[in-house]
Amino acid sequence: MNKTKADIGLIGLGVMGQNLALNMESHNLTLAVHNRTPESVDNFVNITAKGRNFIGCANIHDFVMAIEKPRKIMMMVKAGVVVDSFIDKLLPYLEKGDIIIDGGNSNYHDTTRRTNELESKGYYFIGAGVSGGEEGALKGPAIMPGGSVSAWDSVKDILQLISAKVDGQPCCDWIGEGGSGHFVKMVHNGIEYGDMQLICESYQIMRDVLSMSNEEMHKTFKKWNEGELGSYLIEITANILAFKDVDGEPILDKILDVAGQKGTGKWTGIAALNLGAPLTLIGESVFYRYLSSLKDERVEASKIFSGPDNFFDGNKEKALKDIHDALYGAKMVSYAQGYNLLSEAAKEYQWNLNYGGIALIWRGGCIIRSVFLNKIKDAYDNNKDIKNLLLDPFFRDKINNCQKGWRRTCSLAIKHGVPIPAMTSSLCYFDGYRNPSLPANLLQAQRDYFGAHKYERVDKPRGQTYHTDWL
Repeated sequence: MNKTKADIGLIGLGVMGQNLALNMESHNLTLAVHNRTPESVDNFVNITAKGRNFIGCANIHDFVMAIEKPRKIMMMVKAGVVVDSFIDKLLPYLEKGDIIIDGGNSNYHDTTRRTNELESKGYYFIGAGVSGGEEGALKGPAIMPGGSVSAWDSVKDILQLISAKVDGQPCCDWIGEGGSGHFVKMVHNGIEYGDMQLICESYQIMRDVLSMSNEEMHKTFKKWNEGELGSYLIEITANILAFKDVDGEPILDKILDVAGQKGTGKWTGIAALNLGAPLTLIGESVFYRYLSSLKDERVEASKIFSGPDNFFDGNKEKALKDIHDALYGAKMVSYAQGYNLLSEAAKEYQWNLNYGGIALIWRGGCIIRSVFLNKIKDAYDNNKDIKNLLLDPFFRDKINNCQKGWRRTCSLAIKHGVPIPAMTSSLCYFDGYRNPSLPANLLQAQRDYFGAHKYERVDKPRGQTYHTDWL
């Protein structure tokens, strides 16, 4: 029998919201649901989820009154002003101790502001990053909650109940204060940008240099998914390459090469610039989506400029092994850069982040889930204060083993005029990170020459600065 009061309320009945609501109800929770358009509520309650434990509410007052106290209200709505608008609509009917959860892709600065504002009024706010797309929302996503620490105990059971599970452990745990939950989700999305770009670069080398068919590439990615590169994105890439259109031809070949985005990759790059973290691979991945959008210009440019001929006549199997190693080496750099950004943010905003725990959250439900993440958890178990993932013994040995194939792959692509900005920028980062002497001494001399910005000396204590009268 349906309960007269809901365990939790959910606002926003788009695809993600509906699937998350169905997920919650499948775990024996009763939900009050509301949407900006009453028709969507009627359709969901009376058609999509007919006979299940939902209380449809056409207006905000009835919605709030239908939820057990202290109320837990989750919003799955568009980030930005829409979130603030619904908060303003809810506030007149809330009572002290009620909890609002934002499950959208909100900017972490907004989440910090909302947490502070609502706590000052006696309410609680949680910014919960939710990853996994439509399927994850329905079957169990990865959830990254942060914000009002005092609210965690009240929502923990529900959020962990509906999250993905790996080895019986929920892919959901408390991240930290303020906007930390949405920051971690943002970095997740940035890493997702990087992973996708690296896979696309591997695909283009196979297609344009090795002249492989979609079926050959399908078999290659399928094989890779059974090994150390095993991940959701490698798995779906193999599936995409095998998928046929209604005419029996590969549908991938009919998709326009213009990439979309919703902004979280850009936010990740902006955060890295603000915090001084070298996030080169993810930055290149964002810029390359912008470049892809210049379709008409690229078509015109192709009529003017020509690149080198495809002259590959080497060992295809060896080249594929090299591409595998390049993809794996660059992937290690991507995660190292992402975790470096998390570390810089934790210092800047005084967040107490559990880095190994974040890797556990990402193991299931989310888009970047992979066998790789267990190694990140192990790295932080071995040394919770490690400065860079690449310094962990496992990653150190792996990246050393990948070097030769990584470099050969970059050389192969460049010789054939195939753009691989993520693979090359990650290799440059690695070479820069392992190099004890960068040319920044000349850069500092230039800055001092034209702007008297001063410099430090290698033969003097750190922190002391000097100026030369160059003229």
